[in-house]
Amino acid sequence: MLLVEDDEPIAESLTRGLSRYGFEVRWVRTGAEALTADDFVLALVDLGLPDMDGLDVCRELRARGDVPIIVISARSDEVDRVVGLEIGADDYVTKPFGVREVVARMRAVLRRAQPAHKEAAQEHGRLRIDRRGRRVHLDGGEVELAPKEFDLLAFLAEEPGAVFTREQIMEAVWDENWFGPTKTLDVHVGVLRRKLGDAASLETVRGVGFRLVLP
Repeated sequence: MLLVEDDEPIAESLTRGLSRYGFEVRWVRTGAEALTADDFVLALVDLGLPDMDGLDVCRELRARGDVPIIVISARSDEVDRVVGLEIGADDYVTKPFGVREVVARMRAVLRRAQPAHKEAAQEHGRLRIDRRGRRVHLDGGEVELAPKEFDLLAFLAEEPGAVFTREQIMEAVWDENWFGPTKTLDVHVGVLRRKLGDAASLETVRGVGFRLVLP
């Protein structure tokens, strides 16, 4: 993702925080640098840039394509918010803000940017995951899963083999405002391992999180 921010302390804090949530951040200070950047899936754009107004950066980025754009700014006036959204920004976050809030906003706009429908069902060897029906079948028989067990399996199955951090999983499956212990995640992982047996492998990546390996 692209971070367009002239304030070094804010940029460094955001970069560190977003990295903990699994985001790869490319930081640039100016609008000119932002407009020459490529290959990013989301842009965080501050309006107070040294060489041009961040609104102009947003306008140009939107003219070039559909990459999600979130404005981050100290400007809290309604007029600025409205203008930012009208020229194509997907969201507007006012400083000061917390990393958790920014991550939640980012995930929301990335979800909206995804295709309108995901694959209704996934079949991996002996395992079938029916997203619309919220049902899982193993060897033709239905596996009884609690709602959060299904949500956890469906989330990890979106990218089999990919490692997701604990923070990513908790925010996607539980809630971005979840402040309880992450031990509940370990409990659900243990239950899924027992129910799925050797049809799928829920691997622990020490110090990071989990990945789902499917045949």
